[in-house]
Amino acid sequence: MTEQALTREEVQERIIAKSWQDETFKQELLSNPKAVFSREVGQQLPDTIELRVVEEIPNTLYLVLPAKIDTNLDGELSESELEAVAGGGFDWRKYVKSFVKTLKSGLLTCIG
Repeated sequence: MTEQALTREEVQERIIAKSWQDETFKQELLSNPKAVFSREVGQQLPDTIELRVVEEIPNTLYLVLPAKIDTNLDGELSESELEAVAGGGFDWRKYVKSFVKTLKSGLLTCIG
């Protein structure tokens, strides 16, 4: 499978599995997530993207508030949104579309 064929979920699963198996990798991921993520997908993240990794612990719950998105649920991103995350070898457009689709699906479920 090529790096371009990986979905957002597959990338996350691979990084999580590796962090569970390799303590050194996990510590590097926690201290320098952007470099580790870029290395794992084989493509630099754009300078405009920040990446934060937080390790969950058993007695703490985390709630991530996603960025507010346009509630126009047509499933498409604007050209400017796509350009903001477009990159070379790794298909950022596919990754971001998958992320937005997941968010929209969650919103539809929540607002019924």
